[in-house]
Amino acid sequence: MVEQHEGADFLALTHKISAERGFGCASYKEKCLRRRIAVRMRARGVHTYHDYAAILDTDEGEYDRLLDALTINVTKLFRNWDAYASIAEHVVPALWQRPGHIRVWSAGCSSGEEPYSLAVLLYDFALKHGMLAEIGRVTVLGSDIDRQSLDRAAKGEFDQADFADTPDDLRRRYFSTEIPFRIDPAVRAMVRFERRDLLSDPAPPGLHDLIVCRNVLIYFDRDTQERMFDSFYDALAPDGFLVLGKVETLLGRARSRFAPIDARERVFRRA
Repeated sequence: MVEQHEGADFLALTHKISAERGFGCASYKEKCLRRRIAVRMRARGVHTYHDYAAILDTDEGEYDRLLDALTINVTKLFRNWDAYASIAEHVVPALWQRPGHIRVWSAGCSSGEEPYSLAVLLYDFALKHGMLAEIGRVTVLGSDIDRQSLDRAAKGEFDQADFADTPDDLRRRYFSTEIPFRIDPAVRAMVRFERRDLLSDPAPPGLHDLIVCRNVLIYFDRDTQERMFDSFYDALAPDGFLVLGKVETLLGRARSRFAPIDARERVFRRA
């Protein structure tokens, strides 16, 4: 009976969060939700979902802290460098060969490290190949559901720990040497941010040449993942690229809609 009661209270809490904050709890894996909610319950010193729901009713700030926990804001510049090296080798040169505007979307960008890293790769290629006059063709969009993360992203400022995976040459060229470490203004100008819920909002307008969504889909259930792949497919330009996280894989009909470019680093091209 205790487990049944706890299950009912958990379901009531997730319905409350979804109704009051528009966060699609039903599309997330239950184990993941329980683990992240438990972090906030321990922080507030409560032991039942019912008691935690009462805190949400009286403390507006707790909702922000909970959503921050649920949206996993763990990232670094050039996190998992091998993936960025693959993008630099297989994707960036192909993007610069395209005519017209180059659109890049970092979906679930947290505090901005990923879109800034992508912008650096694109800018660095243009610098080395005498194409800086064309840099205005590039727009890198970073989107996330967490407004606090997006506020941090907009500043373009970083701590020492954010550079753990950053190659020394890129750090020297594109970041300031004083604290807080700021990204080069020319690179910053390539990037914009907006709040967007992957579960409920349509993809940004315009066909994208590259969509990067790393370590986000693993927290969704299978049906939601398959819907996300359909959405990404529709949002990509012909022969556009999709990059996933190292532990993520294509599901359902996405397996026939995307061709592997670098299977190990989860780099795919729209078929």
